[in-house]
Amino acid sequence: MINDEVMVSFEVKLLNKGLSDMTMRLEQSVKVIKPGQIEMEKIQNRGMAELARAEYIEVEPNVRLHITDAGEGRTVVLVHGWPLSDEMFEYQYNDLINKHFRVIGITLRGFGKSDKPYGDYNYDVHVLDIKRVLGKLEIKDAVLGGFSMGGAIALHYAAADKGAHVSRLALFSAAAPIWTQRNDFPYNLPKSAVDDLIELNYKDRPKLLSNFAKIFSAAETSLNDGIGSWLNGICLSASSYATAQCLIALRDTDLRSDMAKISIPTVIMHGKKDKICSFDLAEQMKAGISNSYIVPFENSGHSLFLEETQKFNSELIKFAGK
Repeated sequence: MINDEVMVSFEVKLLNKGLSDMTMRLEQSVKVIKPGQIEMEKIQNRGMAELARAEYIEVEPNVRLHITDAGEGRTVVLVHGWPLSDEMFEYQYNDLINKHFRVIGITLRGFGKSDKPYGDYNYDVHVLDIKRVLGKLEIKDAVLGGFSMGGAIALHYAAADKGAHVSRLALFSAAAPIWTQRNDFPYNLPKSAVDDLIELNYKDRPKLLSNFAKIFSAAETSLNDGIGSWLNGICLSASSYATAQCLIALRDTDLRSDMAKISIPTVIMHGKKDKICSFDLAEQMKAGISNSYIVPFENSGHSLFLEETQKFNSELIKFAGK
């Protein structure tokens, strides 16, 4: 028989052992915080957030767009021109990120690393794609910037956005309000010139791109050979079908009625020596968009983002920071 004294002693030992085990577990779970460790964990967590951002976003079944999404702060959304991809903004991304902006580069369907379906490639399709991307990313109060055809698409988007995602508009060498001449619009290229581009696309697309490169800047020597090869590689990654369909959209789309619908602050950055979108187009956009102003680039052709990179980035950062 176990007497009461022995039983009590046994229970006390069990209790002490339980407390000891619990103490050990607590000691093992307690994390010693070292100087600077909290800040380091914040940095690591931000890094993990960066890694977790999607590189592709589905805008409709079987159609995914390639996205560059980096940085923290107010969002700047960038839309490339024909027939490039969001990679064209390589020399803008770092400056924007370092100035505490979140930058989102969207590659349109048919170009770069985005999916390349057959079907419509008009501006309405591209606007809807951008709207779905910004909706899925829950973007508000963004600065929307677009280059060349991307500028025309950005203008078309801003006319319909009504403050849902965008609060500022930046147009870079924009192919707007119309890229080709009309009876009441004697500016830029005749439609027949674009017809020739479409025909050459189907016969010899590398030659089309080579010819285009010759007039991309103020002079053929404005960009070095390395930059030229880099741009050509981006252009070749587009689908031939999308290249032609977007030329048709550029040729035929009239955005003059959209300009009156835009009231958000708008900057128009345009090269004075642009041979692809003449400076007349910048003046027409300034006249049509009420809350807009022009920043002329005296020494640039169409590729102002590469010919005067420092000025381009500074003007964009200043505008986005307002």
